[in-house]
Amino acid sequence: MDKLKMAWGRAVALEDQELQRRYHENRKYLLELDVENLLLPYLMEAGLYKNAETPVGIHGGWESPTCELRGHFLGHWLSAAATYYHTTGDEYLKGKAYEVVNRLEKCQIENGGKWVASIPEKYVHWIARKKSIWAPQYTIHKTFMGLIDMYALAQNEKALKIAENFGEWFYEWSGQFTKEEFQEILDCETGGMLEIWVLMYKYTKNPHFAKLMERYYRVSLFDGVLAGRDVLTNMHANTTIPEALGAAAAYDLTGEEKWLSICKSYWKIAVEDRGYYATGGQTCGEVWGPMMDLTTRLGDRTQEHCTVYNMMRLANFLFSHTGDSKYLDYYERNLYNGIMAQGYWKGMISHGQTSPFSTEGLLTYFLPLRPGARKAWATKTNDFFCCHGSLVQANALLNNGMYYTNDTGLFVGQFFNSTLKGEMKGTEFTLVQRINTLTGIEYCPGDVLTGQKITDLTAKIPNNPRKLVVDFCVKVAKECPFEIKIRLPWWIAGSPKVKINGENVEDIEVRNGFLSFERQWKEDVIHLEFNKKMTVEYLPGSDHMAAFMDGPVVLAGLINVEKTLKVDKDTPCKVLVGDNEREWAHWQNTYKTTGQEEGIRFIPLHKVGHEEYTVYFPLEKC
Repeated sequence: MDKLKMAWGRAVALEDQELQRRYHENRKYLLELDVENLLLPYLMEAGLYKNAETPVGIHGGWESPTCELRGHFLGHWLSAAATYYHTTGDEYLKGKAYEVVNRLEKCQIENGGKWVASIPEKYVHWIARKKSIWAPQYTIHKTFMGLIDMYALAQNEKALKIAENFGEWFYEWSGQFTKEEFQEILDCETGGMLEIWVLMYKYTKNPHFAKLMERYYRVSLFDGVLAGRDVLTNMHANTTIPEALGAAAAYDLTGEEKWLSICKSYWKIAVEDRGYYATGGQTCGEVWGPMMDLTTRLGDRTQEHCTVYNMMRLANFLFSHTGDSKYLDYYERNLYNGIMAQGYWKGMISHGQTSPFSTEGLLTYFLPLRPGARKAWATKTNDFFCCHGSLVQANALLNNGMYYTNDTGLFVGQFFNSTLKGEMKGTEFTLVQRINTLTGIEYCPGDVLTGQKITDLTAKIPNNPRKLVVDFCVKVAKECPFEIKIRLPWWIAGSPKVKINGENVEDIEVRNGFLSFERQWKEDVIHLEFNKKMTVEYLPGSDHMAAFMDGPVVLAGLINVEKTLKVDKDTPCKVLVGDNEREWAHWQNTYKTTGQEEGIRFIPLHKVGHEEYTVYFPLEKC
């Protein structure tokens, strides 16, 4: 099939209230961080910081001047800032990012015209000497990517020139080694350096970067996955995922089938043959678990945020080249139970209550899945784990994965209030997606409920309807034939109900996991109703340890120990019944156990803040 192009940036207006909140919180965080402190490692390396006093608000954790990864976050910050400008035209963030680029240019000049990293050149030389050093190329990759994104998304020509000069340093350094010697160097985490050389060659056509693409082909990994060997078990996950993303970028640039085969083979070994937690995550202690056996991999350091973000990027790439909905199912699962569960949490204390905990959480490096787990929320300036970087990038890209287009039509990937604007066969169109919450409250783009019409709906639907009801309003400048494909989620119960312009559609074509509608479009409305099912998802390798899912959302039991649940052998999900299901204008999607010695409340995992929780429960089937 023709490659699908993901619609994003200004083409997709995100209007879901929860995603909007996270999107704006992320922007606020980017603006709160001071340029001087973001640049401090770079200024010190270039000899441009002369103050004998400790800077006010100096960043700690992995951004501390004593950390070997210092400076990694600035590249993420630049990428996120460039993304906001590309999506919204945010001139304030653009101006701040342009200032950073200007300062980096001065650092590069002071360093001799090529080097512009936050760490010394000797760190890279130490890799070849096999002297212990913590992933310098990983750190440097972030700076490169930030500069490239500033060029590609924010039209900063200076950023590309800085990156090109910096790339020449790597061309010269890497050229002194034999192929065998350099393959050993690649065993020390390189981050996304392959992707960098692909993009640099794309934008500059400098043949040195084509050569660097060759040098950064990691034989043991890429040839291993092509041969179908398990080269991942117990290996550091986020070392290789960015390398697979480099292969994805190489395929997009060159069209060479080998690169696509690497990505597909990597996915098969990492996801399909290995299995994953109900959340979609797969790592424990930052390493891949055994194939189809995660029974001994429930701990405090499960599901690293960076791996979630990067695997979602890979899923997006593979969907774009296959059109297979399984990749968007995976994307959705990780969005709810990874990106939303591990960042920008916001809670609420009821009137008159007090709590020793904050009502906000910035980031959880990991998502603990052991019994009685508790999320550990990072601070804004004293941690700066790697996942701080993927946090700001992921939440700048929340309108990704929603819609895709090709020459024949458009694909709907996710279900959130949003508006897509584009062009199909030379004709402008608008697609407005609106979720009907079935609460009796009309859709309102604001956060405040200001009124409620008297309708029959509130009495007709007194309890949680457990449905996804959505309307797609299509408006085309002039009548135009094309195909609209809407993902058929894996979690629906029964068959969907479909109407077009109020008329029932009985014979619905399903292709590759999508409902397909092909007609002359002008001003039309597609109405869909999906019944959601509750599912039990067993931990890979176990026939009794299971998690509960409400549609695509993992539920967490608010209990601090492992507790066996007695369930019906045929319908184990009936152990959960609705609980506190409605507050104001919102269905809560919260539950409790029934028929147990001790009741347990269940809430969506992405709504857990400071509570102790358990995701996997032993099931005793009766």
